[in-house]
Amino acid sequence: MASAVSSDTPPPAPRVGYRQLLRTPGALTFLLPGFAARQPFAMLTIGIVLLLRHTTGSYGVAGAVAAVTGVSMALFAPQSGKLADRHGQRAVLVPGVLLHAAAATLLTALALADAPLWSLIATAVPTGASVPQIGPMVRARWAAVLGDGAPGGSGPCPGGHPLLATAAAFESVTDELTFVIGPVLATALSTAVHPASGLIAEAALTLVGGLLFAARRRTAPPPRPVRADARDRRTTALSVPGVRVLAVAFLGVGSVFGGMQVALTAFTQEQGQPGLNGVLYGVFAAGNMLAGAACGAIAWRTSPRRRLLTAYAALTLICSTLWAVSAPLPLGGLGLLAGLCVAPALITGYTLVDALVPAASRTEAFTWLTGSVALGQAAAVTAGGQVADGFGASAAFTVPLVGTALALLTVVSLRAHIAPRTITAPVAMRHEPHRAEDGRALSSGR
Repeated sequence: MASAVSSDTPPPAPRVGYRQLLRTPGALTFLLPGFAARQPFAMLTIGIVLLLRHTTGSYGVAGAVAAVTGVSMALFAPQSGKLADRHGQRAVLVPGVLLHAAAATLLTALALADAPLWSLIATAVPTGASVPQIGPMVRARWAAVLGDGAPGGSGPCPGGHPLLATAAAFESVTDELTFVIGPVLATALSTAVHPASGLIAEAALTLVGGLLFAARRRTAPPPRPVRADARDRRTTALSVPGVRVLAVAFLGVGSVFGGMQVALTAFTQEQGQPGLNGVLYGVFAAGNMLAGAACGAIAWRTSPRRRLLTAYAALTLICSTLWAVSAPLPLGGLGLLAGLCVAPALITGYTLVDALVPAASRTEAFTWLTGSVALGQAAAVTAGGQVADGFGASAAFTVPLVGTALALLTVVSLRAHIAPRTITAPVAMRHEPHRAEDGRALSSGR
């Protein structure tokens, strides 16, 4: 009788959490070099701004060169992701990190030599275009090592590995930690050692970390060569409407990163305390990290779309107050609150991509979002530099407000496109009985 009862009892749901995730065979072999290799993404913009502000004396010039770097990365990142999907990550990474290290070193030398602006801009193009897309590649590796069990390869749903959602949250936390360490490290080196130290360290970390990451071939997803038919050759992750909406959302997030970097630099200069720049930006980024860790530990009962809209509305509200602050302490508090709103928006966006995009285009889709952050950051750095030069630091804080407000308006208007429709309640109940309500919410798009 006991055996009969036990045979009728469904097996317990597998435990999910960060501890179980990190025990995945092979995970640490790509996580550790991947963490080092992704630091430059957060160091590049602030490193350029601090160096060129020192050599030219203008936030506008520094922001313009940094913006060219960001635009170049945003334009080339999706192509890098597509090539990685088709030919493998190593084939893209090795030449990419070599080119980036050389270009960043040349940009540093030109800046120190007081080279003309056109030469700085020309060198900024390959510097940005060759930024390695480590974050998207790590996310693709998680899907490869955990297995993508979603029907039709559409992404991690309740029918796939239960740790895929945990991996998405973990990667977002890692991204936020990158934005804690990277800018603080670049700022500390540039202010305490030499104005060029931040950019030099960025190039060195890219080279060493990128090559170590590329050497971990066993965990890399297999290449997915394009099929011969013309329709497959034209397929791109951006053809998914939801990806386009999320790309706009991430433009707004990028405007917060870029706008805060320039505005905080100008603010601490006006206060006569330039050393506080790294501290204040670190507080902002620490909010991102803390909220990201919490998001990964919460069993959400609301749909991803609703969480994205809520987080974005809160982020816009916080950004609307930054310009009115005139002291470091309250500015740090508001920066912390802004960071607490950024992380949920990023985590939810990446989770939605997993549900909206086929596995064969996943790295490309992630790079579209990463590129959108870079593009928004570039635009904000440019605008923030011009505003700071002309009207002061307080006015520069309006840049992230404008960016988030415009993105929020777009996301609210087109929210129907970011509701995953591949998840159904029966599937959710089979694999996660305690989240059947979540499955119904997702399938209905609430």
